[in-house]
Amino acid sequence: MKKLTTKEEELMGFFWEKGPLFVKELLDYYEEPKPHFNTLSTIVRGLEEKGFLSHRSFGNTYQYFALVNEEMYRTNTLKGVISKYFNNSYLGVVSSLIKEDKISVEDLRQLIDEVEQADKRKK
Repeated sequence: MKKLTTKEEELMGFFWEKGPLFVKELLDYYEEPKPHFNTLSTIVRGLEEKGFLSHRSFGNTYQYFALVNEEMYRTNTLKGVISKYFNNSYLGVVSSLIKEDKISVEDLRQLIDEVEQADKRKK
């Protein structure tokens, strides 16, 4: 799965939250100064080329909809970060969070409980 720019992620957020949209509807979700219609249209077409969106034709206009859901994108992005920065080590991620005081002992206990429960369900 390809990486998205900040603007592309922002637009995908609208599709994930609102569902199918026309480009002109996207303008309603921006505060002033709103981006230009052509700018949004270009980004949307780029998202379609990357395989994140598709469209349905309504006369001479298109309604776009997400092909990739938010959970799928989030999971893939996380895997990419873990691969790139932690040498595919999930233990390395947790260790880093512990060192930075970003995860508590209670959080770790909860995580262990969740892993044990998932392991029991597999058996």
